[in-house]
Amino acid sequence: MTEQHREIDVLLDEQRTFEPSADFVAAAHVGDRGPYDEAGRDREAYWEAWARRLDWFTPWDTVLEWDPPFSKWFVGGTLNAAYNCLDRHLQARGSKTALIWEGEPGDVRRYTYRELHEEVCRFANALKGLGVGKGDRVAIYLPMVPEAAVAMLACARIGAPHSVVFGGFSPQSLRDRIEDAHATCVITADGGYRRGGIIPLKASTDAAIEGLDYVNSVVVVRRSAVTDPRAAPHGDAVDTPSCDMTAGRDHWYHDLIAAADADFPAEPMDSEDLLYILYTSGTTGKPKGVMHTTGGYMTHVTATAKWVFDLREDDIYWCTADVGWVTGHSYIVYGPLSNGATVVMYEGSPDWPDRGRFWELCERYAVTVFYTAPTAIRAFMRWGDDWPAGYDLSALRLLGTVGEPINPEAWVWYDRHIGGGRCPIVDTWWQTETGGIMITPLPGAITTKPGTATVPFPGIEAAILDEEGNPAESGYLAITSPWPGMLRGVWGDEERYRETYWSKWPDIYFPGDGARVDEDGYYWIMGRVDDVLNVAGHRIGTMEVESALVDHGAVAEAAVVGRSDEIKGQAVAAFVSVVEGTETSEALRQELRGHVAAQIGAIARPADLIFAAELPKTRSGKIMRRLLRDVAEGRALGDTTTLADPAVVRSLQQQFADSEA
Repeated sequence: MTEQHREIDVLLDEQRTFEPSADFVAAAHVGDRGPYDEAGRDREAYWEAWARRLDWFTPWDTVLEWDPPFSKWFVGGTLNAAYNCLDRHLQARGSKTALIWEGEPGDVRRYTYRELHEEVCRFANALKGLGVGKGDRVAIYLPMVPEAAVAMLACARIGAPHSVVFGGFSPQSLRDRIEDAHATCVITADGGYRRGGIIPLKASTDAAIEGLDYVNSVVVVRRSAVTDPRAAPHGDAVDTPSCDMTAGRDHWYHDLIAAADADFPAEPMDSEDLLYILYTSGTTGKPKGVMHTTGGYMTHVTATAKWVFDLREDDIYWCTADVGWVTGHSYIVYGPLSNGATVVMYEGSPDWPDRGRFWELCERYAVTVFYTAPTAIRAFMRWGDDWPAGYDLSALRLLGTVGEPINPEAWVWYDRHIGGGRCPIVDTWWQTETGGIMITPLPGAITTKPGTATVPFPGIEAAILDEEGNPAESGYLAITSPWPGMLRGVWGDEERYRETYWSKWPDIYFPGDGARVDEDGYYWIMGRVDDVLNVAGHRIGTMEVESALVDHGAVAEAAVVGRSDEIKGQAVAAFVSVVEGTETSEALRQELRGHVAAQIGAIARPADLIFAAELPKTRSGKIMRRLLRDVAEGRALGDTTTLADPAVVRSLQQQFADSEA
């Protein structure tokens, strides 16, 4: 047994000593597994009990209508997501801090629940004044600033579905999402800070909406007006405009807020009314607009935020995700705020101005619950133990991971160097489409193992199935019954919804991940089984990258695969053949990598780009991506007998080896 394995075995024993959530214990029954058995006996009644923890304007008639693959939860009930995140806390928690925000330059803002409620109401009135009404789609393209949460909640208050676009996406990616949702309003910023530089978001927005006449208003948050970051710790702004403004269309956020009323009654929304659209990569080039509605989604994220993170009244909770991803929606905004938590938001990079920034924030704000990605943890490991050791992390009592499976070595490091051996670790599996956490330990109630997300959350029914849909110890992860936070479809494309998620087995949701189950019934997620890469927790479709490459005039054909990466989990490897007469060079290689970044965003930039006279194809002309994965991973080649020219792949193998050297 290796020293690493001995340490893991010791940790298994230690995890049994943690106290379960008080809320979980209160719900448990003597002699059984509490909520797990309760949910198993009557799953609908179990979720109905969680729904009752929310404030509803009118009660529901039916808990679930299930017409596979379409579900409706809490049918006939009306509520409002923003009301449940803000208004219902005003009497008991009005003066409690709802949001602590720090920008990368060091500027800080705090909002109590009453102050956040007022800001959201003002912005809802401002949006209403710009013509935004119930059902209108609003695109949000902001850095990690408080206005991002305010914008989401203001849209929810109006009943206008929001579509948040990650600030790292390119103008073309932003345009694609605005066009698909037909958003009539865009909320952006003049810029956002990243590693000491400013990302020009307004300029990207202008490029994205050029010629889109239906975009009739753009709201701009002034962010890059902090001229000297360390000299202006409170975000003191300058008067000179920091970006171009189009008269009649563009409006400064601060001007709108100053002129708006602080009272805006929340719009009663049907439980199945659309709350937001969030785009995620798929196996085709076009991102899918995943739709989440109000009642079921709020029930799911309220329940999971409460129990998975064991949220307590005095917690300082920090999820390091960006609101541009579903984790930011569910576990920065809607889940924690519906529970009345104090939430930390941070704008910038974890290594600016040095690699201790996250731990400095944990110390300064006495963070108690910390939720981050395995990619970040592996980077922290690489930077060395001294960085976290230099800060007081004693306030931490619970750690979480999200975005991809965490390898046991990173889990152990996280436990030892961040949690000090005293914090339970909740390794969570879920995805944009599920809305909320699906497979996870509950702190103290479930014995954890490094590297596994353990068991489904109470009320979630999962299985491992083979190709034919039979139970298996290793195979495909499947969700076998509907759940409240599930996606309600793909915006504007019902057939894609059916084909992508429900066509593998009858009436069973297929998330696209492989998995295995161990002797304790714990689920081990093995990663994607389709052509979607998980790069630093971000889903990137290989077809998306291939489409961006062949969009360049020098490229005749491209094939993209993933390869293992020590930090990111997966990296993009591209194989490109150029048009006849084009000379390959290092300059062209960098140009193509930059072209992908410009088309999609920096997260999709290929880590490796290999020029090929030809790509390996079968005799029928199909590109053999399986062999390209072998090349990228440095593995021995599999069966090449079906190739039209086996020498092609051997040549690529040599080129890849040379590039690595």
